[in-house]
Amino acid sequence: MPSASRTRRKSSAKAPVGRKPRKPWGGRFAERTDPLVEAYTQSVSFDHRLAPYDIAGSIAHAKMLAKCRIISKADGAEIVRGLEKIRREIEEGRFTWRTDLEDVHMNVEARLTEMIGDAGRRLHTARSRNDQVALDLRLYLRDIVHEHDRQIAGLQRALLAQASRGQETVMPGYTHLQRAQPVLLAHHLLAHVEMLERDRERLRDAFNRINVMPLGSGALAGTPHPIDRAFTAKLLGFPRITRNSIDAVSDRDPALEYLAGAAILAVHLSRLAEEIVLWNTAEFGFVRIPDSFATGSSLMPQKKNPDVAEIARGKAGRAAGNFIALLTVMKGLPLSYNRDMQEDKEPLFDTADTVGRTLAVMTALVSRVSFDEQRMRNAVREGFTTATDLADDLVEKGVPFRTAHEVVGRIVRECQEKGRTLDQLTLADLRRHEPAFDRKSLRRVDPLDSIRRRKSPGGTSPGSVSAQIEFWERRLAGPA
Repeated sequence: MPSASRTRRKSSAKAPVGRKPRKPWGGRFAERTDPLVEAYTQSVSFDHRLAPYDIAGSIAHAKMLAKCRIISKADGAEIVRGLEKIRREIEEGRFTWRTDLEDVHMNVEARLTEMIGDAGRRLHTARSRNDQVALDLRLYLRDIVHEHDRQIAGLQRALLAQASRGQETVMPGYTHLQRAQPVLLAHHLLAHVEMLERDRERLRDAFNRINVMPLGSGALAGTPHPIDRAFTAKLLGFPRITRNSIDAVSDRDPALEYLAGAAILAVHLSRLAEEIVLWNTAEFGFVRIPDSFATGSSLMPQKKNPDVAEIARGKAGRAAGNFIALLTVMKGLPLSYNRDMQEDKEPLFDTADTVGRTLAVMTALVSRVSFDEQRMRNAVREGFTTATDLADDLVEKGVPFRTAHEVVGRIVRECQEKGRTLDQLTLADLRRHEPAFDRKSLRRVDPLDSIRRRKSPGGTSPGSVSAQIEFWERRLAGPA
């Protein structure tokens, strides 16, 4: 075990007067990095947002080094104090980021060394930027997943509130974007709540694999220093550590899993946004968007455009593209770390920002929209949405379903030709097509009758919908 006194030896390496200090890895190089290369390879312009996580990881690492007597307790304490000062500088906007130092890690370490001297040079003992960045990404992803989980729950609550108000509102359900069968508005909105719950489950499941500590893997082979990885993991709130150092530094599955889950989430947000766009059209007229969530046309004075929902719909393409981008980066990389992996951060940060903002604005929009119940009822009545109920009525009377289907199909065709709706038919009209119809059959064209009879678990009956609402009220109880 190296003693603390041996590690306190002064370094004789000094930067030439009037010139930038060499890179932290510059001892092997006879030439300075070309400015064009510096600009091309730097990542600090975007990875500086990892600074809080980098500092948290460095503080835990310094405490571990001191505990294991790899550095002195005095140096460990000085490093921690220096890092906390740097954190305050960054929070207050007083920190100067330098692209010649490449990334967030070297910027923080250089500032630390500038502040406290050789003690700062000892911080990087027993670690590499490879396991350091792997740690920072996992710490960052833990926070993002928690934040998305909170935001998704907020959107679910907004949908649930609208569903609670829509338990008696009848609307047409759709397949192929054609009016299909009557449903309750509440039932339709709860379908989006279900989608979002799967998004929460996916991200929570990914969190279990994100929440593993890679620090202590070194560049790829581990370290000869007597480190205590379990101690560092405990300080950082990780329940376990990675098993294989090669995998730990070359693994970007945490980012990929997050991006995949976030892309699916963005698609679900896009589907909700698409329905708001459609329902807001004059052709549908089902929903009204408040003026504060719409925009106008620079040319056409009458326009009120659902731009918020349209942009949310468009953002899904970015989220999907970011997932594919990183997946493509990783597909041909040999073990272990490769600099290609620097390309993981921009798509990751972009998706986190994009999805987070979309969740926030869609929650606000859903909370503010109102529904035109009369337009929905008219659409149900005009769309032959109870045709299946007529067929089911014949089935209950012993007519084979395929025969019943054909009979009702002829009735619908006749109604279309004569400009009539199903509720305008008389019993005589029905019996001309099939003698098995009776007076009870006339009730089957009532949308409310259709909805009440859909009592199968998960169906649109008032009892089923009420049970769903009660379930989600319990599930989503608590702070957003």
